[in-house]
Amino acid sequence: MASIEVNGKSYETDEEGYLINLADWTEEVGNYLAQTESVVMTEAHWEVINFLRDYYNEFQIAPAVRVLTKAIGKKLGPDKGTSQYLYELFPYGPAKQACKIAGLAKPTGCV
Repeated sequence: MASIEVNGKSYETDEEGYLINLADWTEEVGNYLAQTESVVMTEAHWEVINFLRDYYNEFQIAPAVRVLTKAIGKKLGPDKGTSQYLYELFPYGPAKQACKIAGLAKPTGCV
């Protein structure tokens, strides 16, 4: 099992860097994971991350990119519910990369 260290505390991850324990996530851990993904977090990034965490808390699953795009469009507005907008924020895949930063499991269907 792999791990990361943030502020002197160790967190277990899988071989791809996703947190094993959802409850271990904090904003500091999210920022660390964003750095490992070369993502500079802005308010827009946090809006998506917080949306993902709320979605997971409600449905107990990390959404695939199509579901994510549609759900964000409903909640945050049509201008943010587009693949283009999400890929600008998370260029290596909005569902996969954003879920990792949010401390969620890798979405099903992502390779």
